[in-house]
Amino acid sequence: MQKTITSLSSLILSIILLIMGNAFLMTLLGLRLSIEEFSASVIGWILAFYSIGFVAGTLYAGRIIEKVGHIRAFAVFSAVLAASILIYPMAIEASLWSLLRALGGFAMAGLMIVMESWFSSKADNRNRASLFAIYQVIFFLSTAGGQVLIRVADPAGFIPFSLATILVVLALTPLSMTRRASPVITQGDRLSLTKLYRKSPVGTLGALIAGLLISAFYAMGPVYADRIGLDLGQLSNFMASAIVAAMLLAWPIGRLCDRFDRYRVMLVAAVIAALCSLVAAVIGSLNMIALVLFVGLYMGISAAIYPIAVAITNDLMEPHRVTSASTALLLSYGLGSIIGPLVSALFMDFVGPRGLFISNTLILGGLIAFMLLVSKRRHPPVAQQEQYYTTTPEAALGLSELDPRNPEFEESGEMKEGEISENINEQEAEEERNTPGR
Repeated sequence: MQKTITSLSSLILSIILLIMGNAFLMTLLGLRLSIEEFSASVIGWILAFYSIGFVAGTLYAGRIIEKVGHIRAFAVFSAVLAASILIYPMAIEASLWSLLRALGGFAMAGLMIVMESWFSSKADNRNRASLFAIYQVIFFLSTAGGQVLIRVADPAGFIPFSLATILVVLALTPLSMTRRASPVITQGDRLSLTKLYRKSPVGTLGALIAGLLISAFYAMGPVYADRIGLDLGQLSNFMASAIVAAMLLAWPIGRLCDRFDRYRVMLVAAVIAALCSLVAAVIGSLNMIALVLFVGLYMGISAAIYPIAVAITNDLMEPHRVTSASTALLLSYGLGSIIGPLVSALFMDFVGPRGLFISNTLILGGLIAFMLLVSKRRHPPVAQQEQYYTTTPEAALGLSELDPRNPEFEESGEMKEGEISENINEQEAEEERNTPGR
Protein backbone atom coordinates (compact mmCIF):
# COMPACT_ATOMS: atom_id res chain seq x y z
CA MET A 1 0.00 0.00 0.00
CA GLN A 2 2.85 2.38 0.82
CA LYS A 3 4.34 1.75 -2.63
CA THR A 4 0.99 2.59 -4.23
CA ILE A 5 0.70 5.87 -2.31
CA THR A 6 4.28 6.79 -3.26
CA SER A 7 3.55 6.22 -6.94
CA LEU A 8 0.48 8.44 -6.63
CA SER A 9 2.30 11.23 -4.79
CA SER A 10 2.39 13.57 -7.80
CA LEU A 11 -1.33 13.08 -8.43
CA ILE A 12 -2.13 13.62 -4.75
CA LEU A 13 -0.16 16.87 -4.76
CA SER A 14 -2.07 18.07 -7.84
CA ILE A 15 -5.38 17.21 -6.19
CA ILE A 16 -4.44 19.06 -2.99
CA LEU A 17 -3.37 22.21 -4.84
CA LEU A 18 -6.40 22.26 -7.13
CA ILE A 19 -9.02 21.60 -4.47
CA MET A 20 -7.41 24.08 -2.09
CA GLY A 21 -7.31 26.77 -4.78
CA ASN A 22 -10.90 26.17 -5.84
CA ALA A 23 -12.23 26.13 -2.26
CA PHE A 24 -10.35 29.33 -1.51
CA LEU A 25 -11.78 30.99 -4.62
CA MET A 26 -15.36 30.03 -3.79
CA THR A 27 -15.13 31.65 -0.35
CA LEU A 28 -13.26 34.65 -1.74
CA LEU A 29 -15.89 35.39 -4.40
CA GLY A 30 -18.81 35.35 -1.98
CA LEU A 31 -16.94 37.61 0.43
CA ARG A 32 -15.80 40.01 -2.31
CA LEU A 33 -19.33 40.35 -3.70
CA SER A 34 -20.59 41.12 -0.21
CA ILE A 35 -17.87 43.75 0.25
CA GLU A 36 -18.93 45.31 -3.06
CA GLU A 37 -22.46 45.54 -1.59
CA PHE A 38 -24.25 43.37 -4.13
CA SER A 39 -27.65 42.18 -2.88
CA ALA A 40 -27.87 38.63 -1.59
CA SER A 41 -30.13 37.58 -4.47
CA VAL A 42 -27.65 38.84 -7.09
CA ILE A 43 -24.79 37.09 -5.29
CA GLY A 44 -26.83 33.89 -5.26
CA TRP A 45 -27.46 34.09 -9.01
CA ILE A 46 -23.80 34.78 -9.80
CA LEU A 47 -22.46 31.93 -7.69
CA ALA A 48 -25.14 29.49 -8.89
CA PHE A 49 -23.60 29.64 -12.36
CA TYR A 50 -20.65 27.63 -11.04
CA SER A 51 -22.97 24.69 -10.44
CA ILE A 52 -24.52 25.13 -13.88
CA GLY A 53 -21.06 24.93 -15.45
CA PHE A 54 -20.08 22.00 -13.24
CA VAL A 55 -23.17 19.99 -14.20
CA ALA A 56 -22.45 20.71 -17.88
CA GLY A 57 -18.88 19.59 -17.30
CA THR A 58 -19.97 16.27 -15.83
CA LEU A 59 -21.98 15.65 -19.00
CA TYR A 60 -19.59 16.89 -21.70
CA ALA A 61 -16.03 17.35 -20.39
CA GLY A 62 -15.36 13.63 -20.77
CA ARG A 63 -15.78 13.95 -24.54
CA ILE A 64 -12.99 16.55 -24.66
CA ILE A 65 -10.71 14.26 -22.66
CA GLU A 66 -11.47 11.36 -25.01
CA LYS A 67 -10.51 13.44 -28.06
CA VAL A 68 -7.27 15.08 -26.92
CA GLY A 69 -6.07 12.88 -24.05
CA HIS A 70 -5.69 13.45 -20.33
CA ILE A 71 -2.56 15.63 -20.29
CA ARG A 72 -3.71 18.03 -23.03
CA ALA A 73 -7.22 18.22 -21.57
CA PHE A 74 -5.83 18.93 -18.12
CA ALA A 75 -3.69 21.75 -19.55
CA VAL A 76 -6.68 23.24 -21.38
CA PHE A 77 -8.99 23.10 -18.36
CA SER A 78 -6.27 24.55 -16.09
CA ALA A 79 -5.62 27.41 -18.51
CA VAL A 80 -9.34 28.27 -18.73
CA LEU A 81 -9.74 28.17 -14.95
CA ALA A 82 -6.58 30.20 -14.28
CA ALA A 83 -7.50 32.84 -16.88
CA SER A 84 -11.02 33.17 -15.49
CA ILE A 85 -9.67 33.76 -11.97
CA LEU A 86 -7.38 36.55 -13.17
CA ILE A 87 -10.26 38.32 -14.93
CA TYR A 88 -12.42 38.64 -11.80
CA PRO A 89 -10.70 41.69 -10.24
CA MET A 90 -10.45 43.47 -13.60
CA ALA A 91 -14.17 44.24 -13.83
CA ILE A 92 -16.67 43.56 -11.07
CA GLU A 93 -19.78 43.11 -13.17
CA ALA A 94 -22.56 40.64 -12.37
CA SER A 95 -22.96 39.34 -15.93
CA LEU A 96 -19.21 38.90 -16.44
CA TRP A 97 -18.73 37.14 -13.13
CA SER A 98 -21.66 34.81 -13.90
CA LEU A 99 -19.99 33.80 -17.17
CA LEU A 100 -16.65 33.32 -15.42
CA ARG A 101 -18.31 31.16 -12.75
CA ALA A 102 -19.88 28.94 -15.43
CA LEU A 103 -16.52 28.58 -17.22
CA GLY A 104 -14.84 27.81 -13.92
CA GLY A 105 -17.41 25.16 -13.04
CA PHE A 106 -17.05 23.44 -16.42
CA ALA A 107 -13.25 23.51 -16.21
CA MET A 108 -13.25 22.24 -12.63
CA ALA A 109 -15.46 19.29 -13.58
CA GLY A 110 -13.04 18.39 -16.38
CA LEU A 111 -10.04 18.67 -14.05
CA MET A 112 -11.68 16.45 -11.44
CA ILE A 113 -12.50 13.81 -14.05
CA VAL A 114 -8.89 13.76 -15.27
CA MET A 115 -7.29 13.53 -11.84
CA GLU A 116 -9.75 11.16 -10.23
CA SER A 117 -9.84 8.73 -13.14
CA TRP A 118 -6.04 8.73 -13.09
CA PHE A 119 -6.11 8.15 -9.35
CA SER A 120 -8.54 5.25 -9.64
CA SER A 121 -6.50 3.56 -12.41
CA LYS A 122 -3.89 2.66 -9.78
CA ALA A 123 -6.34 0.69 -7.66
CA ASP A 124 -7.04 -3.03 -7.50
CA ASN A 125 -9.43 -5.13 -5.44
CA ARG A 126 -6.97 -5.26 -2.53
CA ASN A 127 -6.47 -1.55 -2.05
CA ARG A 128 -9.38 0.32 -3.61
CA ALA A 129 -11.33 0.72 -0.34
CA SER A 130 -8.24 2.21 1.33
CA LEU A 131 -7.53 4.50 -1.63
CA PHE A 132 -11.16 5.60 -1.66
CA ALA A 133 -10.93 6.56 2.03
CA ILE A 134 -7.60 8.32 1.53
CA TYR A 135 -9.07 10.41 -1.27
CA GLN A 136 -11.96 11.50 0.95
CA VAL A 137 -9.57 12.65 3.69
CA ILE A 138 -7.44 14.52 1.13
CA PHE A 139 -10.53 16.24 -0.26
CA PHE A 140 -11.84 17.38 3.13
CA LEU A 141 -8.47 18.61 4.42
CA SER A 142 -7.67 20.46 1.18
CA THR A 143 -11.08 22.16 1.21
CA ALA A 144 -10.58 23.21 4.84
CA GLY A 145 -7.09 24.46 3.99
CA GLY A 146 -8.55 26.67 1.29
CA GLN A 147 -10.70 28.42 3.90
CA VAL A 148 -7.66 29.25 6.01
CA LEU A 149 -6.06 31.10 3.09
CA ILE A 150 -8.78 33.76 3.14
CA ARG A 151 -6.91 35.55 5.93
CA VAL A 152 -3.67 35.84 3.91
CA ALA A 153 -4.52 39.11 2.13
CA ASP A 154 -7.22 41.76 1.87
CA PRO A 155 -10.12 40.25 -0.15
CA ALA A 156 -10.86 43.71 -1.56
CA GLY A 157 -7.56 43.63 -3.49
CA PHE A 158 -6.19 41.54 -6.36
CA ILE A 159 -3.61 39.51 -4.39
CA PRO A 160 -6.06 36.76 -3.26
CA PHE A 161 -7.08 36.16 -6.88
CA SER A 162 -3.41 35.86 -7.85
CA LEU A 163 -2.88 33.34 -5.06
CA ALA A 164 -5.82 31.22 -6.26
CA THR A 165 -4.40 31.32 -9.79
CA ILE A 166 -0.96 30.26 -8.56
CA LEU A 167 -2.46 27.21 -6.81
CA VAL A 168 -4.35 26.17 -9.95
CA VAL A 169 -1.29 26.58 -12.19
CA LEU A 170 0.96 24.72 -9.74
CA ALA A 171 -1.55 21.84 -9.73
CA LEU A 172 -0.71 21.35 -13.41
CA THR A 173 2.97 20.70 -12.72
CA PRO A 174 2.97 17.40 -10.74
CA LEU A 175 0.41 15.71 -12.96
CA SER A 176 2.17 16.83 -16.15
CA MET A 177 5.39 15.20 -14.94
CA THR A 178 3.88 11.83 -14.08
CA ARG A 179 5.02 8.90 -16.22
CA ARG A 180 1.92 6.78 -15.71
CA ALA A 181 -0.11 5.96 -18.80
CA SER A 182 -3.41 7.72 -19.27
CA PRO A 183 -6.40 5.71 -18.02
CA VAL A 184 -9.33 4.92 -20.27
CA ILE A 185 -12.59 6.84 -19.73
CA THR A 186 -15.65 4.76 -20.48
CA GLN A 187 -19.14 6.17 -20.94
CA GLY A 188 -21.48 4.03 -18.83
CA ASP A 189 -25.17 3.45 -19.22
CA ARG A 190 -27.41 6.40 -18.40
CA LEU A 191 -30.27 6.24 -15.93
CA SER A 192 -32.88 8.99 -16.05
CA LEU A 193 -33.90 10.84 -12.91
CA THR A 194 -37.48 9.68 -13.45
CA LYS A 195 -36.48 6.02 -13.40
CA LEU A 196 -34.18 6.60 -10.47
CA TYR A 197 -36.97 8.29 -8.50
CA ARG A 198 -39.32 5.39 -9.16
CA LYS A 199 -36.69 2.99 -7.84
CA SER A 200 -35.42 5.11 -4.93
CA PRO A 201 -37.49 8.24 -4.17
CA VAL A 202 -35.72 8.90 -0.86
CA GLY A 203 -32.27 8.50 -2.42
CA THR A 204 -33.10 10.82 -5.31
CA LEU A 205 -34.61 13.52 -3.10
CA GLY A 206 -31.82 13.10 -0.53
CA ALA A 207 -29.18 13.82 -3.17
CA LEU A 208 -31.16 16.87 -4.37
CA ILE A 209 -31.51 18.22 -0.82
CA ALA A 210 -27.80 17.63 -0.13
CA GLY A 211 -26.96 19.73 -3.20
CA LEU A 212 -29.28 22.48 -2.00
CA LEU A 213 -27.76 22.60 1.49
CA ILE A 214 -24.08 22.27 0.68
CA SER A 215 -24.01 24.67 -2.27
CA ALA A 216 -26.02 27.24 -0.31
CA PHE A 217 -23.50 27.17 2.53
CA TYR A 218 -20.39 27.32 0.32
CA ALA A 219 -21.84 30.15 -1.77
CA MET A 220 -23.65 32.23 0.84
CA GLY A 221 -21.78 31.24 4.02
CA PRO A 222 -19.06 33.89 3.47
CA VAL A 223 -21.78 36.48 2.75
CA TYR A 224 -23.55 35.52 5.98
CA ALA A 225 -20.31 35.74 8.00
CA ASP A 226 -19.43 39.13 6.53
CA ARG A 227 -22.89 40.59 7.16
CA ILE A 228 -23.07 39.54 10.80
CA GLY A 229 -19.75 41.33 11.37
CA LEU A 230 -17.17 38.51 11.55
CA ASP A 231 -13.58 39.54 10.78
CA LEU A 232 -11.41 37.59 8.32
CA GLY A 233 -10.00 35.28 10.98
CA GLN A 234 -13.44 34.45 12.36
CA LEU A 235 -14.84 33.97 8.85
CA SER A 236 -12.00 31.59 8.05
CA ASN A 237 -12.66 29.56 11.22
CA PHE A 238 -16.41 29.64 10.55
CA MET A 239 -16.04 28.10 7.08
CA ALA A 240 -13.22 25.67 7.94
CA SER A 241 -14.96 24.30 11.04
CA ALA A 242 -17.94 23.18 8.97
CA ILE A 243 -15.70 21.23 6.58
CA VAL A 244 -13.63 19.64 9.36
CA ALA A 245 -16.86 18.65 11.11
CA ALA A 246 -18.03 16.91 7.94
CA MET A 247 -14.82 14.86 7.91
CA LEU A 248 -14.99 14.01 11.63
CA LEU A 249 -18.65 12.99 11.56
CA ALA A 250 -18.30 10.86 8.43
CA TRP A 251 -16.97 7.80 10.28
CA PRO A 252 -19.51 7.62 13.15
CA ILE A 253 -22.41 8.26 10.77
CA GLY A 254 -21.06 5.51 8.52
CA ARG A 255 -21.00 3.11 11.48
CA LEU A 256 -24.61 3.94 12.24
CA CYS A 257 -25.57 3.32 8.62
CA ASP A 258 -24.04 -0.16 8.74
CA ARG A 259 -25.67 -1.08 12.08
CA PHE A 260 -29.15 0.42 11.66
CA ASP A 261 -31.75 0.97 8.95
CA ARG A 262 -30.40 3.71 6.66
CA TYR A 263 -33.82 5.17 6.05
CA ARG A 264 -34.16 5.90 9.76
CA VAL A 265 -30.57 7.14 9.99
CA MET A 266 -31.27 9.71 7.25
CA LEU A 267 -34.51 10.74 8.95
CA VAL A 268 -32.79 11.29 12.31
CA ALA A 269 -29.88 13.07 10.60
CA ALA A 270 -32.29 15.43 8.85
CA VAL A 271 -34.07 16.22 12.13
CA ILE A 272 -30.80 16.96 13.97
CA ALA A 273 -29.46 19.04 11.08
CA ALA A 274 -32.70 21.05 10.96
CA LEU A 275 -32.52 21.74 14.70
CA CYS A 276 -28.85 22.80 14.48
CA SER A 277 -29.64 25.08 11.53
CA LEU A 278 -32.51 26.68 13.45
CA VAL A 279 -30.30 27.26 16.50
CA ALA A 280 -27.61 28.83 14.27
CA ALA A 281 -30.22 31.19 12.83
CA VAL A 282 -31.20 32.29 16.35
CA ILE A 283 -27.65 32.61 17.76
CA GLY A 284 -26.13 34.66 14.95
CA SER A 285 -23.19 36.70 16.19
CA LEU A 286 -24.27 36.63 19.85
CA ASN A 287 -21.91 33.76 20.69
CA MET A 288 -19.15 32.90 18.22
CA ILE A 289 -18.20 29.59 19.86
CA ALA A 290 -21.80 28.36 19.92
CA LEU A 291 -22.31 29.51 16.33
CA VAL A 292 -19.27 27.59 15.09
CA LEU A 293 -20.34 24.52 17.07
CA PHE A 294 -23.90 24.38 15.74
CA VAL A 295 -22.93 25.31 12.19
CA GLY A 296 -20.26 22.60 12.28
CA LEU A 297 -22.82 20.03 13.44
CA TYR A 298 -25.32 21.22 10.86
CA MET A 299 -22.88 21.02 7.94
CA GLY A 300 -21.25 17.81 9.15
CA ILE A 301 -24.61 16.05 9.25
CA SER A 302 -25.87 17.70 6.05
CA ALA A 303 -22.75 16.53 4.19
CA ALA A 304 -23.60 12.96 5.23
CA ILE A 305 -27.03 13.09 3.59
CA TYR A 306 -25.53 12.55 0.12
CA PRO A 307 -23.56 9.35 0.92
CA ILE A 308 -26.57 8.02 2.86
CA ALA A 309 -28.73 8.68 -0.20
CA VAL A 310 -26.20 6.81 -2.34
CA ALA A 311 -26.21 3.88 0.08
CA ILE A 312 -30.02 3.75 0.23
CA THR A 313 -30.19 3.78 -3.58
CA ASN A 314 -27.53 1.09 -3.99
CA ASP A 315 -29.46 -1.16 -1.59
CA LEU A 316 -32.40 -1.03 -4.01
CA MET A 317 -30.50 -1.27 -7.30
CA GLU A 318 -29.36 -4.30 -9.25
CA PRO A 319 -25.55 -4.69 -9.05
CA HIS A 320 -25.01 -3.82 -12.72
CA ARG A 321 -26.92 -0.53 -12.31
CA VAL A 322 -24.85 0.84 -9.40
CA THR A 323 -22.62 3.02 -11.58
CA SER A 324 -25.46 4.46 -13.68
CA ALA A 325 -27.44 5.11 -10.50
CA SER A 326 -24.48 7.00 -9.02
CA THR A 327 -24.32 9.17 -12.16
CA ALA A 328 -28.03 9.96 -11.91
CA LEU A 329 -27.67 10.80 -8.21
CA LEU A 330 -24.83 13.15 -9.10
CA LEU A 331 -27.12 14.89 -11.59
CA SER A 332 -29.80 15.22 -8.90
CA TYR A 333 -27.18 16.71 -6.56
CA GLY A 334 -26.08 19.10 -9.32
CA LEU A 335 -29.61 20.35 -9.87
CA GLY A 336 -29.92 20.97 -6.15
CA SER A 337 -26.60 22.83 -6.09
CA ILE A 338 -27.93 25.22 -8.75
CA ILE A 339 -31.10 25.97 -6.78
CA GLY A 340 -29.53 26.17 -3.31
CA PRO A 341 -27.78 29.57 -3.51
CA LEU A 342 -30.83 31.13 -5.19
CA VAL A 343 -33.25 30.04 -2.48
CA SER A 344 -30.94 31.03 0.39
CA ALA A 345 -30.19 34.39 -1.23
CA LEU A 346 -33.89 35.22 -1.52
CA PHE A 347 -34.44 34.44 2.15
CA MET A 348 -31.39 36.55 3.08
CA ASP A 349 -32.85 39.50 1.16
CA PHE A 350 -36.17 39.19 3.01
CA VAL A 351 -35.10 38.40 6.60
CA GLY A 352 -31.41 39.30 6.68
CA PRO A 353 -28.30 37.09 7.01
CA ARG A 354 -30.05 34.50 9.18
CA GLY A 355 -32.21 33.71 6.15
CA LEU A 356 -29.42 31.33 5.08
CA PHE A 357 -30.19 28.99 7.98
CA ILE A 358 -33.93 29.63 8.04
CA SER A 359 -34.21 28.50 4.42
CA ASN A 360 -32.09 25.43 5.09
CA THR A 361 -34.24 24.53 8.10
CA LEU A 362 -37.36 24.68 5.90
CA ILE A 363 -35.69 22.58 3.19
CA LEU A 364 -34.76 19.91 5.73
CA GLY A 365 -38.30 20.09 7.05
CA GLY A 366 -39.54 19.27 3.57
CA LEU A 367 -37.26 16.21 3.43
CA ILE A 368 -38.50 15.06 6.84
CA ALA A 369 -42.14 15.48 5.82
CA PHE A 370 -41.55 13.57 2.58
CA MET A 371 -39.93 10.66 4.40
CA LEU A 372 -42.70 10.49 7.01
CA LEU A 373 -45.78 11.16 4.89
CA VAL A 374 -45.06 10.48 1.22
CA SER A 375 -42.48 7.76 0.77
CA LYS A 376 -43.92 4.34 1.61
CA ARG A 377 -41.26 2.24 -0.10
CA ARG A 378 -39.95 -0.67 1.94
CA HIS A 379 -36.20 -0.87 2.35
CA PRO A 380 -34.11 -4.02 2.82
CA PRO A 381 -33.34 -5.17 6.37
CA VAL A 382 -29.99 -4.23 7.91
CA ALA A 383 -28.52 -7.68 7.21
CA GLN A 384 -29.08 -7.21 3.46
CA GLN A 385 -27.70 -3.67 3.19
CA GLU A 386 -24.62 -3.03 1.10
CA GLN A 387 -21.52 -1.85 2.95
CA TYR A 388 -21.58 1.90 3.55
CA TYR A 389 -18.79 4.12 2.20
CA THR A 390 -18.41 7.84 2.86
CA THR A 391 -18.33 9.72 -0.41
CA THR A 392 -18.62 13.23 -1.79
CA PRO A 393 -20.34 14.25 -5.03
CA GLU A 394 -16.96 15.29 -6.45
CA ALA A 395 -15.60 11.81 -5.78
CA ALA A 396 -18.58 10.26 -7.54
CA LEU A 397 -17.63 12.26 -10.63
CA GLY A 398 -14.36 10.49 -11.46
CA LEU A 399 -13.97 7.67 -8.95
CA SER A 400 -16.82 5.39 -9.98
CA GLU A 401 -14.38 2.60 -10.73
CA LEU A 402 -12.56 3.12 -7.43
CA ASP A 403 -15.80 2.94 -5.43
CA PRO A 404 -15.70 -0.47 -3.69
CA ARG A 405 -19.42 -0.95 -4.41
CA ASN A 406 -18.82 -1.01 -8.15
CA PRO A 407 -19.14 -4.70 -9.25
CA GLU A 408 -17.56 -3.96 -12.64
CA PHE A 409 -14.24 -2.89 -11.14
CA GLU A 410 -12.36 -6.10 -11.98
CA GLU A 411 -13.19 -5.66 -15.65
CA SER A 412 -12.27 -2.00 -15.94
CA GLY A 413 -10.03 -1.06 -13.04
CA GLU A 414 -6.29 -1.46 -13.28
CA MET A 415 -4.46 -1.81 -16.59
CA LYS A 416 -2.07 -4.69 -17.01
CA GLU A 417 1.63 -3.94 -17.22
CA GLY A 418 1.80 -4.92 -20.88
CA GLU A 419 -1.10 -2.63 -21.70
CA ILE A 420 0.59 0.23 -19.83
CA SER A 421 3.85 -0.21 -21.75
CA GLU A 422 1.99 -0.45 -25.03
CA ASN A 423 0.01 2.68 -24.20
CA ILE A 424 3.18 4.59 -23.33
CA ASN A 425 4.89 3.51 -26.57
CA GLU A 426 1.85 4.57 -28.60
CA GLN A 427 1.78 7.98 -26.89
CA GLU A 428 5.51 8.53 -27.51
CA ALA A 429 5.16 7.56 -31.17
CA GLU A 430 2.23 9.91 -31.59
CA GLU A 431 4.16 12.77 -29.97
CA GLU A 432 7.11 12.20 -32.33
CA ARG A 433 4.80 12.30 -35.36
CA ASN A 434 3.23 15.54 -34.14
CA THR A 435 6.55 17.25 -33.32
CA PRO A 436 7.51 19.91 -35.94
CA GLY A 437 10.56 19.06 -38.01
CA ARG A 438 10.20 15.29 -37.74
